[in-house]
Amino acid sequence: MRGAQEEFLQYLKSVRGASQHTLRAYRKDLGQLLDFLSGNDEVNSWEDVSDAHLRRFLGNLSERGKAQTSLARKLSCFRSFFTYLCQHKGLPLNPTVGLVSPRLPRRLPQFLDPGEIEKLLAAPPKDIPLGLRDRAILEMLYSTGLRVSELVSLSLNQIQGQAELHVRGKRDKERVVFLGAPAIEALDNYLRIGRQALAKGGKKSERTGKGKDEAVFLNRRGGRLTDRSVRRILHKYIMLTCARHGLSPHSLRHTFATHLLEGGADLRVIQELLGHSSLSTTQIYTHTSLRHLKEVYSRTHPRA
Repeated sequence: MRGAQEEFLQYLKSVRGASQHTLRAYRKDLGQLLDFLSGNDEVNSWEDVSDAHLRRFLGNLSERGKAQTSLARKLSCFRSFFTYLCQHKGLPLNPTVGLVSPRLPRRLPQFLDPGEIEKLLAAPPKDIPLGLRDRAILEMLYSTGLRVSELVSLSLNQIQGQAELHVRGKRDKERVVFLGAPAIEALDNYLRIGRQALAKGGKKSERTGKGKDEAVFLNRRGGRLTDRSVRRILHKYIMLTCARHGLSPHSLRHTFATHLLEGGADLRVIQELLGHSSLSTTQIYTHTSLRHLKEVYSRTHPRA
């Protein structure tokens, strides 16, 4: 049974282009299910697994206080796994058919208003290498709507002299994003001054090597910056400017999309810029723009 699990994960990686984050989550979910099934003498293969087994597994997790979002993710994993077994391994019946995902509360994304984003982008100092780097990071996140994982994976050959970037996002999907003039200026200043200083200051063993995979954003030791480091950087400047808790680098992606929508951009265009596979994922921003619609109505309607 574990062999089929590993084949499924390899299929997700090589054929579906799943991210390392997705692979780790699916491995964990399927491992937990296998541990649960190992105590059942009725189950000797995946053909023996029924919807009742899956219901009991998810029910046990719910009784132990697992969040509805966690249960929904596990069920999504099981659906993908058993669909794979049916299509590629001859499994006669899919036990996930008929199982209903728990209803999840729809959380609206947090974003910054134009005044807050201006203060945030102006916060990093311009006279030190780390400040130049941080300013370039914030400008690029807001200008492009990149995911933080896409930002830290950028290499020099992708960005030098470019006003547009070709990036690979989830499921290895390629898209084009654009750099506004402030982002281009901040990035140019960082590459000319800040990055060179960080690269020289790093230990030889920690510097990124020369060539096409040389990292754009470096830490103080000269190595490639990580997702976690970008989160710490953003938190520091958020606390300095607007002191709002719960914001993350993804909040700048939400801000990017919300400001585009409020500025009149078409939802399909925003979908392409964000790299969403489904328009339904992008439609959450129509809710956040209701505030803008109300403001326009109040300002323009004679009887508002």
